[in-house]
Amino acid sequence: MDWDKLRIFHAVADAGSLTHAGDKLNLSQSAVSRQIRALEESLNATLFHRHARGLILTEQGELLFDATQSMSARLEAASARIRDSEEEVFGELRVTTTVGFGTLWLAPRLSKLYEQYPNLKVDLMLEERVLDLPMREADVAIRMKEPSQADLVRKRLMTVRMGLYATPAYLEKRGILETAGDISQHRLICQNQRSAQVGSAAVLGKKLMAHNPGSLLTVNNYFGVLQGVLHNIGIGILPDYVTEEFPQLVEMLPEEDQNGVPVYLAYPEELRHSQRVGAFRDFVQSEIMAHRKHMKELGKL
Repeated sequence: MDWDKLRIFHAVADAGSLTHAGDKLNLSQSAVSRQIRALEESLNATLFHRHARGLILTEQGELLFDATQSMSARLEAASARIRDSEEEVFGELRVTTTVGFGTLWLAPRLSKLYEQYPNLKVDLMLEERVLDLPMREADVAIRMKEPSQADLVRKRLMTVRMGLYATPAYLEKRGILETAGDISQHRLICQNQRSAQVGSAAVLGKKLMAHNPGSLLTVNNYFGVLQGVLHNIGIGILPDYVTEEFPQLVEMLPEEDQNGVPVYLAYPEELRHSQRVGAFRDFVQSEIMAHRKHMKELGKL
């Protein structure tokens, strides 16, 4: 198959329109249409259903689009490696992690990364969904469990411990937890048990739910849990990387979490020698070491 025709097919399938694909490729609509017809003739297959509102892939078209998507991702990875300078760190780096870790731990520290590499552009994608690194949905991931995808370089960064926290103002009004059963006299703030929780966060939540909290506030990320705690709404289940920045919070029943949540950094094998990825990896590891040192000073490690 003609590589140029496949490139045009991919653009049309992605845009769903000959006109939009032509604009992206700087080709006329008629030129794009001729290339698609020629490709369909060479394959003896119809690749698109044509209708008034645009184009829809046929079953054969879906098969070809899957192949061109993979090709596009590989070419993009190769291009990124070629663009990487051996002496400079610049260009775009797409980083994905959870909403809680990204907003409360990573984002506040990025100024140090930019001080080192002012020409770097970081695209921070915060969501609970696990993005596909081999398909280049992101360049680097920081996740709260070991990635299962193949062809990834992975490194365990640290273990996060979960705890029960409240403000002094809330505890002065409602009293402190002496046992897990005391949660029946309090409002518990935690992630929804149906959300994508992992490790001891879910275990601790289920343990406290068994004691029938007097009231409940559930949120789908730790940023929301933290806000509830800071505003004296109740007692929250929070990771230690969050509460490190809020020393005024009081921790109760630290013995309830014995396991912890592992944190991993991962990136595709083909980006192993990327200068951008290497710079970000070294930055995160340096910040983790500083975090661990601070937690030891606080007596929490």
